[in-house]
Amino acid sequence: MPSELEQTPASIAPETTPFDACAITRDGTELHLRAIGPDDEPLLQDLFTHMSQDDRRMRFFIAIGVLSHEFAARLCRAAYPQELALVALQGREPLGITRYAAESGERRAEYAIAVRSDWKGRGVGYVLLTHLIAAARGAGLTELFGDVLAENQRMIAMCRDFGFHVEHHPGDAGLLRLRKPI
Repeated sequence: MPSELEQTPASIAPETTPFDACAITRDGTELHLRAIGPDDEPLLQDLFTHMSQDDRRMRFFIAIGVLSHEFAARLCRAAYPQELALVALQGREPLGITRYAAESGERRAEYAIAVRSDWKGRGVGYVLLTHLIAAARGAGLTELFGDVLAENQRMIAMCRDFGFHVEHHPGDAGLLRLRKPI
């Protein structure tokens, strides 16, 4: 089960969160986690190019060959505290990303997570989700939820480890809805 890890505040810019942390994965890899900012599009593009077609489909529910500039730029903008995107870095290399987004005035948020294909199974996703849950709780949110392809057993197993409830999706038999009160 993931452990709570320490957070160290970084300098605060109006459009970002003060989130900055170091963490160790279960295989002993040291990661730097920080909020994604508007200048991080190259990091997202790099992460995307290191994801297999199947991993991209698992994350976006469709086959995506190229991450467009417009979509990557949108992913780099997060209006904290309603939205937050965190990147896990080893040195300057992005290994994974997670984010939540709440509708204005809502206390529940949708979340998503993606890890480089060559780093899956090493604990990067667990570290990201541990910190995302803590950050969402700190932002006053009360629930995280996400939709996942029913075949994505690795994601479902990880979320069960975190205490997420797994339900049938109300509008799509191929999806499951994962929910966690925080």
